[in-house]
Amino acid sequence: MSIKGKLIMSSFLAILGISLIAGGTSAYFTSIVSTNNTITNGSLVLGLNKQEIFHIENLVPGDIQETQFKLTNEGSVDMGDITLHTSYEIMDNGEPNNSDDLGNHLIVELLSNQGREETQIFEKTLAELILSPQQITKEFSAGSTAKEFTIRITFVDNGENQNHFQTDQLKFNWEFEAVQLSGNTDAE
Repeated sequence: MSIKGKLIMSSFLAILGISLIAGGTSAYFTSIVSTNNTITNGSLVLGLNKQEIFHIENLVPGDIQETQFKLTNEGSVDMGDITLHTSYEIMDNGEPNNSDDLGNHLIVELLSNQGREETQIFEKTLAELILSPQQITKEFSAGSTAKEFTIRITFVDNGENQNHFQTDQLKFNWEFEAVQLSGNTDAE
């Protein structure tokens, strides 16, 4: 073996020896702690005490009908906005309506009943409600008492002949949509 080969071999053996000595003599302390964690998502459940809020028969111009209903927060998270969405369909059973929408002749008034006090939330025609969903409450905490409402519907007597609405039927759907209140950003 040449001198160059012997030097390379010696250097290699020296490095190997130093690494074995250094590796074998190092020691350190350790400590391990383990945690078990759980994440459970909340639930957003809006309750309504009635399947059908209104069932009115034989309505005539000038009539006013009123009923109450309650919304409940049956979930585990706080609700933010609750919005009322409206849709309806008219069955023209009598004389032709000639594009006169019965929804323009029905005024809907929503009142919030908190205690003995009534507060008007909105008053609009049924036709207007289709175009603009209405916010009926801004916050509804989980576990809080039911929110009570009164709905009043007035068939407007416009002083003119409204015979073309006789025997017509209007079926409307109200959808109450709740969204969660902004999430909790607390950090410990």
